[in-house]
Amino acid sequence: MNQYFETIEFEALDGFKCDLRRLKSDSATKGPVLLVHGAGVSSNIFNPPSENNIIRQLASAGYDVWLENWRGSIHLEPNEWDLDQVARNDHPAAVQKIVEITGTKEIKAIIHCQGSTSFMISAVMGLLPEVNLIISNAVSLHPVVPLFSRFKLDVLMPVVSKFFTYLDPQWGLYPPDLKSKVILNFVRATHWEKDTRVGKMVSFTYGSGFPALWELENLDEKTKSWIQYEFAHVPLSFFRHIKECIHHGALKKLNDDGSDYVSEPPKTAARFVLFGGRKNKCFLPESQEKTFQYLDRFKPGFHSLYLLDGYSHLDVFFGKNAHVDVFPKMISELDKG
Repeated sequence: MNQYFETIEFEALDGFKCDLRRLKSDSATKGPVLLVHGAGVSSNIFNPPSENNIIRQLASAGYDVWLENWRGSIHLEPNEWDLDQVARNDHPAAVQKIVEITGTKEIKAIIHCQGSTSFMISAVMGLLPEVNLIISNAVSLHPVVPLFSRFKLDVLMPVVSKFFTYLDPQWGLYPPDLKSKVILNFVRATHWEKDTRVGKMVSFTYGSGFPALWELENLDEKTKSWIQYEFAHVPLSFFRHIKECIHHGALKKLNDDGSDYVSEPPKTAARFVLFGGRKNKCFLPESQEKTFQYLDRFKPGFHSLYLLDGYSHLDVFFGKNAHVDVFPKMISELDKG
């Protein structure tokens, strides 16, 4: 099954240039599903070299598949962003563009990591009224991380910030200068897992595991090699924001001590389905449990939570058995509406 994507450029509400990728399909009988990637990657993170990846599974189920490249995408102009900017500007504009093109009244979304946190902010602020079902993976409104991740954010990040504006796992392949070579050598000395050098740089950049974002036994060799080219620059401005949210215990406005996004009921009628890997060492499963409790308090029995045995963070989407263990659950929830 060959996949062809139409690229549709759109401007975020503050003028930043983003794009959407729409899967060209003659068999879409159901409405649009928007896939939203995390930080330091692109929409292609949902398109690993597998006949059974999430895009193909959604297309086979009859969905009109859209991928959003918001300002955190490595395919767009590097920029220093935070979650508030993305939530207020990128996702509302992306949804409006899909509405404009398709004429649909309802959109469903599958969102991951910082695509998830920012999209959740948009949703609970009432900025995405057309989105009626949101499937979120890994973290939503309550980021909870391992203790070592707190140490990295509190102690290592301020040091690294003196020398860098961005971190880039591509330094595992091509460190461009002396300071990036120093980082790479440090990573190689401290990460002994049997991953690629880019994979080790990813684990240095995000989370606490060895590796941090996947269980190696969940990946086939083709996917492990493919990952090397799917991670690149991520701004330290994002880490400063998520650090504040982690210490606060919930997503909050940057540099605002008195305002967060969970003090009030969510301003959306959307149903939320939360997924999390029980082995996640980037955001602990407790992250999704806390958000589920928050949502369930306002609409008991309406939302759903899945905690997946044997899965971590991104292997939920590109694990070799995800088409058996994960995607049928997601598609079943999409079909419920």
